[in-house]
Amino acid sequence: MSEAITIGSVAQIHGMLGKAAPVHPLITVLDNHRDRPAEPLTLDLRIISQLYAVSLKNGSECAISYGRRSYDFQAGSLVFLAPGQLFTPVAEPLEPRADEPSWTLVFHPDLIRGSSLATRIHSYRFFGYEAREALHVCEQERRIVCELADNIEAECRRAADEHARELIVGNLGLLLGYCQRFYTRQFDTRVAAHRDIVTRFDALLRDYLDSEQLTREGMPSVGYCAAQLGLSANYLSDLLRKETGRSARQHIHAGVLERAKDLLLGSEQTVAEIAYALGFAYPQHFSKLFKSKVGVAPTEFRG
Repeated sequence: MSEAITIGSVAQIHGMLGKAAPVHPLITVLDNHRDRPAEPLTLDLRIISQLYAVSLKNGSECAISYGRRSYDFQAGSLVFLAPGQLFTPVAEPLEPRADEPSWTLVFHPDLIRGSSLATRIHSYRFFGYEAREALHVCEQERRIVCELADNIEAECRRAADEHARELIVGNLGLLLGYCQRFYTRQFDTRVAAHRDIVTRFDALLRDYLDSEQLTREGMPSVGYCAAQLGLSANYLSDLLRKETGRSARQHIHAGVLERAKDLLLGSEQTVAEIAYALGFAYPQHFSKLFKSKVGVAPTEFRG
């Protein structure tokens, strides 16, 4: 496996694309039609980015599946990247359609440091989604994000003054806020596919709790469950919260505690033995979780 390349600045990206230094050192808007590497990226190349990125891919560049169904999104897809994430090219990129906008907005965390967006950006969980969980935008939504990206690009080209950063960060905050709204819409309109995922998640969790894996490895992590379903942990939790009102972690805890209740009332095992059977390394951790979720200690529940 090749060594990972770390991208730590906007200027470094411009250099990789053979472009002149960026006008603004902390943010740039790249045209995916024009700004492409001189040499194709090798498919085993591992890249770690220390930057945020929002990329609009047009319909010809992106194929997405939800659950067991595929969807055709000709209007385009938005893909997000957060600092510290590793990605690897998995196929040669297709040429973007010339008649559709396709761009990538890249910015350094220092751009928003100290602003209200800096405290808000961690609530935008779509930065933890993977490419196959992209935000699919209709034509009207695409016009909105493209206009905001154009505003940011135009402001970056202007001579810097005391208003520049505020205006750039303001437009960036609007763009991400709209993306949050559009993702809510997407969750609402993918009801059938998402219910299929909920059903598969429930079956996966049930099989795990019925197996010896629970005793050997402990409670399944959200990451484990998400990987088994071909999703990212953030996307799975957001999907479950939208469909059921509970996060993936809450579902896992509920499943384990239901199993604990069965063992407490239907076996002669001690609380410690039950804790070990449920994969807890320390019985006190089991007791603490049980009391926090059920309201009484395991011994009290058993009566």
